[in-house]
Amino acid sequence: MESIKKNLKGILIMFLASTCTSVGQLSWKLSKGCIGIELFFGFILYGIGALFIIRAFKHGSFSVLHPMLSISYIIATFLGVFILNEDIGIIKFLGIFIVIIGVMFVGVGDA
Repeated sequence: MESIKKNLKGILIMFLASTCTSVGQLSWKLSKGCIGIELFFGFILYGIGALFIIRAFKHGSFSVLHPMLSISYIIATFLGVFILNEDIGIIKFLGIFIVIIGVMFVGVGDA
């Protein structure tokens, strides 16, 4: 728990960064490769996410914060399910669960 307290601000910023990059990638997908507002919006969000990543590293340990980027896999999966109507099978669900457990172990591992 000490690690989470020490890195909390960085963890929250990294979660925001993962959300921005995931939504940016979703926008790229929705653009269907055509130049338009979705593609432009995707680049803007992805860039904002990158800036948040840089900012997050000022507020925590690199070894804790960088693995937090794997949260974007979880966010992207849920965006795919809820927005693109993609199916999530038991294997994907299991993978998400393992990623969540791994992120939790990394988050508390930096005492």
